[in-house]
Amino acid sequence: MTVKDDSFTDWKNREEIAESMIPMIGRLHRERDVTVLLHSRSLVNKSVVSILKTHRFARQIAGEELSVTDTLPFVQALTTLDLGPSQIDIGRLAEIYKTDERGLSVAEFTAEAVAGATGGNKIERREPRDVVLYGFGRIGRLVARLLIEKAGSGNGLRLRAIVVRGGGGRASEDLVKRASLLRRDSIHGQFQGTITVDETEGAIIANGNTIKVIYANDPSEVDYTAYGIKDAILIDNTGKWRDREGLSQHLRPGIDKVVLTAPGKGDVPNIVHGVNHDTVKPDEQILSCASCTTNAIVPPLKAMADEYGVLRGHVETVHSFTNDQNLLDNYHKADRRGRSAPLNMVITETGAASAVAKALPDLKAPITGSSIRVPVPDVSIAILSLRLGRETTREEVLDYLRDVSLTSPLKRQIDFTTAPDAVSMDFVGSRHASIIDAGATKVDGDNAILYLWYDNEFGYSCQVIRVVQHVSGVEYPTYPSAV
Repeated sequence: MTVKDDSFTDWKNREEIAESMIPMIGRLHRERDVTVLLHSRSLVNKSVVSILKTHRFARQIAGEELSVTDTLPFVQALTTLDLGPSQIDIGRLAEIYKTDERGLSVAEFTAEAVAGATGGNKIERREPRDVVLYGFGRIGRLVARLLIEKAGSGNGLRLRAIVVRGGGGRASEDLVKRASLLRRDSIHGQFQGTITVDETEGAIIANGNTIKVIYANDPSEVDYTAYGIKDAILIDNTGKWRDREGLSQHLRPGIDKVVLTAPGKGDVPNIVHGVNHDTVKPDEQILSCASCTTNAIVPPLKAMADEYGVLRGHVETVHSFTNDQNLLDNYHKADRRGRSAPLNMVITETGAASAVAKALPDLKAPITGSSIRVPVPDVSIAILSLRLGRETTREEVLDYLRDVSLTSPLKRQIDFTTAPDAVSMDFVGSRHASIIDAGATKVDGDNAILYLWYDNEFGYSCQVIRVVQHVSGVEYPTYPSAV
């Protein structure tokens, strides 16, 4: 047999193994509310090729490719356990098992590693929590996709309604246009599933989820209980109101909490999941998820501060253009943002540096920031220049950050790539808040420069969902636990 034939046979074998995983992963998700992960990447509703690519990606961050032959026994072991709602990372299980010298079988080791999610220790499945989207723009539609995706188990979060301004035409035409924007996206591709319009009920039905479309020009016009919505979390992605007084207008009948997808002003808490989400008080009704850039820089900044100390820093954001800018030169209240976004690099301001203080109040180092908007539609890069509290080496920093991305409590926020040819479009759809580019990292004594890619649309939307899950009480524990 030639090397070529041998490689193809190996590929077909791995395809068959990955295919056998899919129904097991699906049943765990639907029947027990268990999400199977591979190095923090969900394998739920993934294709055979996606599962194989995710395994191969482990080579970049862990140093060697992970095979489905290594992880299949762990998936099989999970199906035999009395599991409660949880997230279980089979990549971490396989990695830790290799270093375990006790001679345990895979089944014995797995049962021990996820014991906190089994038997008398498991948490009860909760009733779905109602969610309302106020606004249906770029972030709103991506958050909708994520909410629909996560509704597969029938628990957790349930998108009940979206609130939009009247389109000026017939309601049926407006519904069709809203559904079309959810179905197709020029950057993020096709919606994974089916979408239909119920004109009689004024609703969009996505993967069986009935989403009422409510037309209102002001929060005071809506009584959510009239639609059977109760105790809901409302996600305001319009950015129209950013202080407590303005956002409080959403606390209408049927709404319990308000989450803003923009930096909050005044005493509104700015929350970066993974960093300060555990500071949210149970009775807090209004909070902000800060900005996409704040979410990109704060997790690696915290990681560096924890290990090396940070004396001062500067962040330069090279940011994709947004709908706030003009296609062609036209009036804009900001000095430069009126110039054509697809044709120019535009110097602008960023509030991300000042927002660090809200998310990391214990960090006393001064952090400055500036931003340039550039002619790409999505994915940005933050260049974080730090003066550290002690000298170190590039190799030490990269080893540390790779480990943070794999095993720390920040592993859902921080990703790590060693790809030497990576460019911005490679990170469209990343679910991490920040991706460290190892090849671009520079360290000289006590000075470090980190290049941090981030999908300022989808990665940020994932952070929003994590905050909403946390405040709703449906953020399930992850096993094996981070060290």
